[in-house]
Amino acid sequence: MSKYDVVIVGGGTAGCAAAYTAGMLGLKTLIIEKNIHLGGTITSGLVIPVMKSGNNQINTQFRDALIDECRKLGGQTTFEDNPAWLNPEITKIALDNLMKRANVAILFDTNILGIKIENDMIKRIRITKEILSAYNEEIEYKEKKLSVSIETRYVIDATGDCVVGKICNCNFLEKDKEFQPVTLRFMMGGIDLKRFSDWLKDYDKDRHVTVVQEIDGYIHLSTAYTWDKDKKWALEPLFKDAVKNGILNKHDTNYFQIFTVPGMPDTVAFNCPRIIDYNNSLDIKSISKALLLARQNIYRYLSFCKKYFPGFENAYISNMADMLGIRVSRRIKGKYIYTIDDLKSGKKFEHPVVISDYPVDIHSNKRKKEGLQKVQDYQLPLESLMSADIENLFVAGRCLSADFLSQGALRVQGSCFSMGEGVAKYIASQRV
Repeated sequence: MSKYDVVIVGGGTAGCAAAYTAGMLGLKTLIIEKNIHLGGTITSGLVIPVMKSGNNQINTQFRDALIDECRKLGGQTTFEDNPAWLNPEITKIALDNLMKRANVAILFDTNILGIKIENDMIKRIRITKEILSAYNEEIEYKEKKLSVSIETRYVIDATGDCVVGKICNCNFLEKDKEFQPVTLRFMMGGIDLKRFSDWLKDYDKDRHVTVVQEIDGYIHLSTAYTWDKDKKWALEPLFKDAVKNGILNKHDTNYFQIFTVPGMPDTVAFNCPRIIDYNNSLDIKSISKALLLARQNIYRYLSFCKKYFPGFENAYISNMADMLGIRVSRRIKGKYIYTIDDLKSGKKFEHPVVISDYPVDIHSNKRKKEGLQKVQDYQLPLESLMSADIENLFVAGRCLSADFLSQGALRVQGSCFSMGEGVAKYIASQRV
């Protein structure tokens, strides 16, 4: 039986931050990851960049280490004063390197089969299969077998959907219809970015929407359009014409945003399509329908861009995310339930793990329902990452103990990094 100080289930943004921090602090640490690489929303979901969350953030050592490692590998740039523009493919390698540096063991392609609980404490975790690969020789037996039982002192559920908490029959906070639209991001390659950027700068003069910069000899840009009327969108006539001519469906115009990608000089990443019809991310039928719809949307975007955007004549779909961008799903009941009033008041806590000013960001499936609610600095307490039911179970990421509105501000990657790091530091401090 393998024994660990801490097991992190889920190797996404929050899980990687927790694992790296725990390992660097000397804890014997294991990540259990269902995919064949780490990175979650960044790598599987193609969610770039890591959005800025204010000037007073705490627990940022992992974020800084990841940025530095991606920079060394040629997969990072600083654009719009944000150094966290990362190449998703390079990020996979960077995370491998960071976990090796921290002596973190990894089980890829592995799922949780069961959990043994005694006296409200997780004692052992059973996994579904033999390991495919791992960094730590301690768990690479000569016969390539892994015990199905893993003993641990602490567990961090960083799965997003709070899979461990669900298996443990923890109490949750989500309510019916408290969902947000999902997104399936993708990339296009084969783009003449010089031609496109020259046209774009001239076509849209609003530098709050469209930004083009040359950085270290490479073009970087971003632009957007939504069907909301909160501002005048330069791209609106193109979308209207595409709908009129049957190139796009009206649904396709609800949200459109593109960025360039570090280390990919002919590629643009899309923060869309946003699927507004199937929002229940905990229902497999709903998610399946969203995926089918999204891939059809993506193909229509290809036709749209090739017709309306100079420089896209030879564009092609180079990558589709292998996971949906889910903004909210299951939320655990913790020792403290964080509320929108806590956030808006800037309430202070004895054990903060996050300090951020990222706005409340609730995506809607209705027109004129968007809008980022700007706020002052706010703190998230450690107790919102502690299960109310299982003494040695912590969560990190979007499944935190928070109400629907405050979770809409705290779900972003920068805060997830801080949650994972903050939990790991607390666990390390409990060593006797």
